[in-house]
Amino acid sequence: MPSAFYRLGVDIGGTFTDVVLEGAGVQVSTKVLTTYAAPEDAIIDGMHQVCVKAGITPAQIGQIIHGTTLATNALIERRGAKTALITTEGFRDVIEMRTESRFEQYDLNLTLPEPLLPRQMRFTVAERVNAKGEVMIDLDLDEVRAVAERIKEAGFDSVAVGLIHSYLNPAHERRIRDVLADVVPDVAVSLSCEVSPQMREYERFNTVVANAYIKPLMASYLGRLEGRLKDEGATCRIFLMHSGGGIISIENAAEFPVRLVESGPAGGAVFAAHIAARYGLDKVLSFDMGGTTAKICLIKNQTPKTSRVFEVARTYRFKKGSGMPISIPVIDMVEIGAGGGSLAHVDPMRQIRVGPESAGSEPGPACYGRGGARPAVTDADLILGKLDPQNFAGGSMQLDLTASEIAMRAHVGEVLDMDKVEAAFGVAEVVDENMANAARVHAVENGEDLSDYTMIAFGGAAPIHAARLCEKLGIDRCLVPPGAGVGSAIGFLRAPFSFEANRSVYMKLSDFAPDTIKALLSELQQEATGFVRTCDADAPIQSEFKVYMRYTGQGWEIPIPLTEAEAMAPDAATFQKRFEEEYTKLFSRTVAGMDVEITVWSVNATTPPAPVDRTPEVTDRKTAVISGKCDLFDPAEGRFLSGYRYDRATLEPGRHIDFPARITEDETTIILPKSREAVIQPDGCVDITTKEACP
Repeated sequence: MPSAFYRLGVDIGGTFTDVVLEGAGVQVSTKVLTTYAAPEDAIIDGMHQVCVKAGITPAQIGQIIHGTTLATNALIERRGAKTALITTEGFRDVIEMRTESRFEQYDLNLTLPEPLLPRQMRFTVAERVNAKGEVMIDLDLDEVRAVAERIKEAGFDSVAVGLIHSYLNPAHERRIRDVLADVVPDVAVSLSCEVSPQMREYERFNTVVANAYIKPLMASYLGRLEGRLKDEGATCRIFLMHSGGGIISIENAAEFPVRLVESGPAGGAVFAAHIAARYGLDKVLSFDMGGTTAKICLIKNQTPKTSRVFEVARTYRFKKGSGMPISIPVIDMVEIGAGGGSLAHVDPMRQIRVGPESAGSEPGPACYGRGGARPAVTDADLILGKLDPQNFAGGSMQLDLTASEIAMRAHVGEVLDMDKVEAAFGVAEVVDENMANAARVHAVENGEDLSDYTMIAFGGAAPIHAARLCEKLGIDRCLVPPGAGVGSAIGFLRAPFSFEANRSVYMKLSDFAPDTIKALLSELQQEATGFVRTCDADAPIQSEFKVYMRYTGQGWEIPIPLTEAEAMAPDAATFQKRFEEEYTKLFSRTVAGMDVEITVWSVNATTPPAPVDRTPEVTDRKTAVISGKCDLFDPAEGRFLSGYRYDRATLEPGRHIDFPARITEDETTIILPKSREAVIQPDGCVDITTKEACP
């Protein structure tokens, strides 16, 4: 890569927009408050700031990689386009009926989430394809045209098409698109056979509806962003981070915006995996805490765990099953409403609750001085001495301690008869316990013991809370890498170009058809490779093959990775062996005498990751240079302790910190409690470990 080639990573979060510029051996970054009305404004502002720091102009940027929460927020806030659904007659109410699963078994007054589209926006046509892909009732184009006319008269902006078993035979969905193009050429159209060609109609219909719902919004935003960047001199190509941990072109992102729903958190997981590779760590807990949410992800063998389905807009305090399922490839993580801007209140049971409601950047926590009157986690951290009010965000913002104290007393302290410190301690402990509990549940669901893991903490708020979280989880080591405050944006710059193509084709091992399997996987490989080629026409591409298998009669399947040789020369005995190996890892046993079936086939095409050099860890330690004194509230001690301030920019490799400490940098703050010590590694990571003997 030529030295003049600069790359820009941009992550729009709920509170801050993070911008990172890399090139010519330098990396500069900034955090800008997110501008909700026009998100591109914050990107332009941040781009100019980092260009000034690097001494270049926007015209010298060769590539921009972007991740955003806009798609997620549009689904959560129900502010997408006016959307219609066309489905098979008799299946109009699938997205409202959901499945028979109850996410709260004993709640007699259970309130299910409202479907994204009300019933009057759902239309049906008389057609039918069976579970083998055979046409039972042909499509009546006159009926389709009549439905299209009704959609035109009603003024819909977008249409989702989801027909039964279209993942096996997409012909009817494509013919409906042709009719819509003729009758309403300006309407955006999404087909389930392209967005999510998988079995289980509820998840598939919900996914294509979500894609159609946000498609006009995202297309408009991406078009405005591209235009604004060109006006500012940045004429390079723009790419988007997708939920599966790779990068796609802006054109594909506009066509399949539902794949952007978890783009920001995915960048964070890629960032953590890169750090894990540098340190040779095989078991890592990625902890990403920003202004609105906290994200926790398990990373094994330097690879984030992935899934085919996840939920957005959960209505029962992020309870699994209470949200909208999105069936796309995604990095598997748990996300809760716990960020620096998460608001605290006292519930009717006189218990402190934190989140999921967030102050965001407008108005922000009370200490921001932007009109916020309710206490947020950032206010609690400020009261407890974890933040420097004069040096927040590199000194670009002054925090108002008095405003934090007033808000904390009014909304927590007076209600529970606590002083400001006790109230702030309560808020901080609740949010830390919420995150710790989420991590415990996620680990148990995946059969993992977190005491064997190393935490990697990043995001604007994570380094503040990471050591306390380690205390609660029994984790002995935590790494806070350079650039932790803008970790997701850096992760975008580490991600490969990739796209995962998948399809549901049901097959039992007793009916194994090698020629059919080879043809199917080859077709999926070509499809995925074609998407990657829209990003890079010349780079080498490697394919990762995976099938989802289960015992006949089971309700859910498990992913089974295959080598390319196993995929291109399929053999029933090999598939059986690979399934039993993975099943045993999860459940410690196999089931004798049961047939095995395959439900989903997947191929991920990706450019190979850049080689990662191992970081040599320090052996000699010297005492770090102190910048000053401070008082820090230590939650394990339950009181303020005398500690020291350190400027991270001045800490050299090998420097050791053995006291309660506050380590400040432009984008975040690291808190070191009494139970921990830290050393600066050669690559700049702050390596926090448990003291061998803590008095």
